[in-house]
Amino acid sequence: MHPSALTDRYHVSPQIDPQDCVAIKEAGYVLVIDNRPDAEVPPSHQTEVMRQAVEAAGLRFAALPITHQTMTAENILAQAELVAAADGPVLAYCASGTRCSVIWALGNAEALGADAVIEAAAKAGYNLAGLRPTLETLAKP
Repeated sequence: MHPSALTDRYHVSPQIDPQDCVAIKEAGYVLVIDNRPDAEVPPSHQTEVMRQAVEAAGLRFAALPITHQTMTAENILAQAELVAAADGPVLAYCASGTRCSVIWALGNAEALGADAVIEAAAKAGYNLAGLRPTLETLAKP
């Protein structure tokens, strides 16, 4: 597990393993968000297995599986609300961390601006420059 920080409170990661959960807790996270649909992973990493491992480590768990087709305003808002309600750092994961970065960028473009979200993602190792037109539209008052 090698999370990347988009903000002090929101970090993203490629797929985590159930045995990573104790280390995630020790790293100070309070919430783990699973953005990966079960169809993409073997049974050993599907939502309920991950939920059990995360909760057994003493962390909160939320599942919000997203794909390109389900990157909707409703899901963007749901992710933002999960992060806002958390009382500490959040770790979101998917296949590579890109979807977790995209959903964060789309949810924060209005408040932070396109440049800021693209720059934050780039510092974390995610190139979201291709989203600039969408992010600029979202950032307009």
